[in-house]
Amino acid sequence: MGEQAPVAAPRKAPPAPQGKVSAKKPRSVASAKPESHLAMVRRARRINRELAEVYPYAHPELDFRNPFELLVATVLSAQTTDLRVNQTTPALFAAYPTPEDMAAAAPEDLEEIIRPTGFFRAKAKSLLGLSQALRDTFGGEVPGRLDDLVTLPGVGRKTANVVLGNAFGVPGITVDTHFGRLVRRFKWTEQQDPEKVEAEICAIFPKSEWTMLSHRVVFHGRRICHSRRPACGACPIAPLCPSYGEGETDPEKAEKLLKYEKGGQPGQRLTPPPDYPGLPAPPLGAPTEA
Repeated sequence: MGEQAPVAAPRKAPPAPQGKVSAKKPRSVASAKPESHLAMVRRARRINRELAEVYPYAHPELDFRNPFELLVATVLSAQTTDLRVNQTTPALFAAYPTPEDMAAAAPEDLEEIIRPTGFFRAKAKSLLGLSQALRDTFGGEVPGRLDDLVTLPGVGRKTANVVLGNAFGVPGITVDTHFGRLVRRFKWTEQQDPEKVEAEICAIFPKSEWTMLSHRVVFHGRRICHSRRPACGACPIAPLCPSYGEGETDPEKAEKLLKYEKGGQPGQRLTPPPDYPGLPAPPLGAPTEA
C-alpha cells in the first residue's frame, strides 16, 4: 500500500492509551560497546510491554468465524492485503461454507469469486486441494496440530501458526513481512529465513506471549513502522529502537504518515472486534476516499 495522508472519518477514533502515539524524545540505544544478549532480551521484552499498552486491542486482521474460514482467508492473504481478503470472503463463504462444499466447487466458479485477491488460479488450486484433504483425511475438520496443518496444499508454517494461535489458542510466532522487518529493525535478530527468525524470537519471549507479540508487532508495522517511510517522530517506542531515524523524525510530518485507526482511517476488518477503536473497513465495491 502507498503512504496516504489521513482522510476524514465519520467519527473520531479515541486516542491511544496514555498518549502513547505521541513521540517521546528518543535516547540513543547505541553505545560504544555492542549490546549484550541479556540487554537485548530485556529491551525486547520492554518493547513488547510498551506495544501492549499502545495496542491493547491488537487482533488478527482477517475476518473469520471458525477455523476453516481463518485457514482459507490466510491462504488467500498471500501477496495481497488483509483488507482485500476480507472484502472477498463474504461471497466466498456464502457460496462454500464448509470444506465439503468447497471441495465440490467448480474451479472456474471458485476462481471468479477469489479473483480480487490476485494469483487466483494458484489460490483456487490450493483451496480445492486443502478442502478435499480436510474432507477425506480429517473428517471435514481443520486439525489443531502443526504437523497436520502443513500437510494441506498451500499451507506452510506461517499459515499454520496463524490458525493455531487464533483458532485453537496454541501459542505461535507468525513471521510475515511486517514481523520480519520490525524484529530486524529492533535488532532482535539478523536472520532473514522465516523459520530461523521464528526460532530466535521464540527464544526471547515466554511461550504465553508468542501469539499476541505477533499481533502487536504486525499492528505497529502496519500503522507506524512502515516499510518505506517509518513514522519515527510519532513512534511510542522510539527511545528503545536502535533504528530510530530511518524514517521521518519530525513529529508533525510523522503524524501525517500514520495509518488505520492511528491516522483516523478505516481498519482492515469489515467486522472488527468490539474493542477496536477505529472504523470498520468498507465492503468490496463501496466508494472510498482517496
